[in-house]
Amino acid sequence: MKRLAIPAAAAVLLSATACGSGFDDQQAAPQQQSSGPAALQVLMASSGDAETNAVKQAAETWAKASGNTAVVTPAQDIHQQLGQGLAGSNPPDVFYVDASRFADYASVGALEPYGDKISDSQDFYPSLRETFTYDGKFYCAPKDFSTLALVVNDTVWKENGLTDDDIPTTWEELAAVAKKIKDVTPLAFNESRDRLGVFMVQAGGWITSKDGKQATGDSTENLAALEYVKELLTGKQIQYAKALDTEWGGEALGKGKTAMTIEGNWIKGAMTADYPDVAFSAHELPAGPAGKGTLSFTNCWGIAAKSKNKAAAIDFVEAMTKADQQLTFAKAFGVMPSRQSAKDAYLKEFPADAAFVNGAEYAQGPVNVPKMDSVLSDFDAGLQQLADQDPKAILARLQKNTESAIG
Repeated sequence: MKRLAIPAAAAVLLSATACGSGFDDQQAAPQQQSSGPAALQVLMASSGDAETNAVKQAAETWAKASGNTAVVTPAQDIHQQLGQGLAGSNPPDVFYVDASRFADYASVGALEPYGDKISDSQDFYPSLRETFTYDGKFYCAPKDFSTLALVVNDTVWKENGLTDDDIPTTWEELAAVAKKIKDVTPLAFNESRDRLGVFMVQAGGWITSKDGKQATGDSTENLAALEYVKELLTGKQIQYAKALDTEWGGEALGKGKTAMTIEGNWIKGAMTADYPDVAFSAHELPAGPAGKGTLSFTNCWGIAAKSKNKAAAIDFVEAMTKADQQLTFAKAFGVMPSRQSAKDAYLKEFPADAAFVNGAEYAQGPVNVPKMDSVLSDFDAGLQQLADQDPKAILARLQKNTESAIG
């Protein structure tokens, strides 16, 4: 799951503020609210028909109850379309905001900071609140989330004489069990920070400080993480998915080319669709020197700072993020609710997802700093060569580039 460069429309959005004609200027005078029933425009990045239909149905239910209307549009390219809309005078009122893009939009005043106006906003997982907090303001309600877990091909596991007692819970156990697995690659995943980042978190490191104001890429903790991964790469206990002639860890697992992968709960749908006869199970990732660690991936319900329907937009998000509605979405298209109060009901429905849900307690969200796209893409390029490169050099480059982005 690599982040792409900011599209041209979004670049225009970001540069507008620098030129003195951006959203900060717009916010000098409050936006005129529409009178009468609101006609909301909702832009979503859909995972498929199931999600589109579920959101449209929920929007229709809200509209009937509120007396407003809501037109839900699945985006063809949400980054481009959202960039264009926010840079113009008539953006969508409500829209999905990927956590990896959030800081870019919040930093230029494009988003309405409404998060704490949602009922019981403290019920959202703390890690998700932190992901959508910028300059001390909780901007937008997390829609749902996913985390990474250790997913095991149960058949390959048993063929190697391993049992549930052998599921690794520490780095040491992972390295040890990997040496027991024969004929297939023990662990395979994609070669980006969105997978290797779990080891950095487990070692106690990350790319920036918690407040996003300092670069921390060249820390001793991050070095320990990359040195650990490099050792396993060199010994072939870990291989990148592409080295196995597969596109991602789920494919490698489904084709029996690896015993373990590191993936999110979206792997369930992929395995059911593509490898229905393959038995697999999900477990919490092994703990590192600093303890447990994983990464979270999420979107929030963004509201445009320029929207003329803010009150109705907040009411819409309120309806979309109620625990019962989130559980309905979970059943419809496989996401995990962002409210802690929905956890027990979700696990009762999907007990095999416990490892993913439990990860919310210690998950690290994406880098919450604007203008980091090129920095992170460059870091990914370095990680692709980790087996043959000096981890110190990779991290030193990350540190320099992050410091430049933070300014």
